This record gives sequence, structure tokens and C-alpha cells, in this order.
Amino acid sequence: MSADSDERGASADAEARVPVLADVAQLAGVSQQTVSRVVRGSPSVARRTRERVEAAIAEVGYRPNVVARTLVTKRSHRIGVVAANASLYGAAMTLQGIQEAARATGYSVSLVMLPELTTVSVQEALEELRAQYVDGAIAVVPEDGAQDAVRAVDAAFPCVLAPGLDGAGVADAYWAEVAAARAATDHLLDLGHRTVHHVAGPSDWAESRARATGWRTALVERMRVVPRPVRGDWSAASGHAATLGLPLQEVTALFVANDAMAVGALSALAGKGMHVPDDVSVVGFDDVPEAAYYAPPLTTVHQDFAEIGRRCVRVLLGRLHDRVVEAGTSTPGLVVRASTAAPPLLR
Repeated sequence: MSADSDERGASADAEARVPVLADVAQLAGVSQQTVSRVVRGSPSVARRTRERVEAAIAEVGYRPNVVARTLVTKRSHRIGVVAANASLYGAAMTLQGIQEAARATGYSVSLVMLPELTTVSVQEALEELRAQYVDGAIAVVPEDGAQDAVRAVDAAFPCVLAPGLDGAGVADAYWAEVAAARAATDHLLDLGHRTVHHVAGPSDWAESRARATGWRTALVERMRVVPRPVRGDWSAASGHAATLGLPLQEVTALFVANDAMAVGALSALAGKGMHVPDDVSVVGFDDVPEAAYYAPPLTTVHQDFAEIGRRCVRVLLGRLHDRVVEAGTSTPGLVVRASTAAPPLLR
């Protein structure tokens, strides 16, 4: 082999070699310990030294060995997230809030999306995240069976449920939705409607049960007839079908468990020649961005789903650091728009 070939081979080997901590230290003119402190985000490094090290890191293309760092510090500074139904507005905004809060606290996020939500798929997703050395996980899995799978995880692996959180947080989140649904139903009764019909969500979702409980409680407390609810699956199509299953000749007020189903309800009523709110008043839940632009603009309950995600991160980080964290609350509130009015006989 010629000398030129040897030189080319050596050059190729140098280019292929992955930069290491020592390369950064040599270029920056500091010790490897100083580079390590900069990589860990230690505040004990002077600003000018930190800038010099960061410039060297960028120049050589150094990337910290996450696995090695995890073995030393027992922390990867990564949060795992398991989610399904991300096409739903609430789930999508909750994930956005998780991402925002994680970045703000120096954590990255590893996301596992589940095409099918089952107990086994949730368990497998959590095991996958554990194998990636995440410090803990947040599960955006509202169905009962999936939540049971999260609660059954080894206590050594911290997991938080969204939106219910855990412990007392479950009660707080549940009863906030109950109170919001009561307020929505009371709004319709205060307008003069004798009773309120309900399009509910899936029976195995805690949020659906909370909203139905609030609706029913408001009617019972005011000694009104409680109509039999009809049920959808959160989609507009199911809201349309469920509304057509109501005795529409008796309906003057309708509380729908989410805005997507409320869109279906508006379409079903229009198809039957009924006008909102002249013939029927409609209230939704969630306050999606489009709700203000429906025809008519939809009265609905505003939910800050992004804050729910941020709150989950705060709770998880508190558990990781053995701290009691005041996660804060996010109280849903009624937003009154043009889809509600007094019933025809009172006009």
C-alpha cells in the first residue's frame, strides 16, 4: 500500500471517529471536568468559559452520551409520554403543554403513540420507555382500562395520568368537570328551559361520566325531569347520529359532552329544519378554537388543556425529586355565545 493510501485511510478514520469529551476540552483549553459541568448545565462555570466550551462543542460536533450520563447521574432528563387519540383537540393540546413545560425545565420528551388503546399496548409502551432510560412518564390515556394499566406500573417508575393526575388530583380534576357541566346545564335552565337533554361521551371515559354527573345533578337539584341521555364517541358523526336518536319534538335545550359532537348535533338539527337557538339551544364542552365561528357561534365550556399538560409535568418532576409540588388548578368556565336563548314559548 502506498503512503498516499495510508494518509487517505488515516484521514478517513479521523473523519469517521465520533468526537469525545477530550476533543472539546483540548479545543476549548479547559479540563474535561469543566466540559462535563457545562454539558450537565452546572451553574459553577464562569460565563466566558461556558461560552468557549459551547463554541468548541459546536465546532467538533460533540454529542453527550446519554446512556453513559444516565448511568452516572441516574437521570436522563427525559420524560416519556404515552398517548392515543391525538387527533382529538384535548389530547393534542395536552401534549403541547407537556412539550412546553418539559423544554422549559430542561427535559426532552420521548413520545409513544398508540394506534390501538388496550391494557397490553399501554403496558408495552411504558416498558419501551423504561428501556429508553426515561426518568418517568405521563400517560394521556383517558379510558378506564388504560388508566388501570398505568396505575399497575412498578412504583419505582414514576407515572402520572392526564388529565386526572394521581392521588387527590383525580378528585380535583373530576369534580371541576362536574361543576362545569352543572354550570352549563344551569345556564340553560336559567334561560327558561324546562329540562335539558344530553349527548354523552363514551361510558369508559372519566370525563364523560363527570360531565353527565354534572348535567344530571343540576336537573335533580332543580327538580326537573331527567331525560334519558344518548351517547356518542366524541366524533362529529356520532354527535349527529345521537342527536337524531333524541325525541326532537320534545327537545328545546341540548348539552353535548364535547364540541366535535356539538357540530354533529347542529348539523342534525339543521337537517330536520330546526334552528339554533330559535328552536333548540345547544351547549358544548372544550371550547375548541373553531367554536366561536360555528353557525351560530357555540356556547361551550372552556378547557385549558395545555395547562393540564404543564400541570402533569410539574407533578411528575415533583415526584422525581421527592418534593410536594403545588401543581395548581385549571377550572373550566362557561363561555356564552349565540347558540343559547330562551325557549320559544318565553319569547
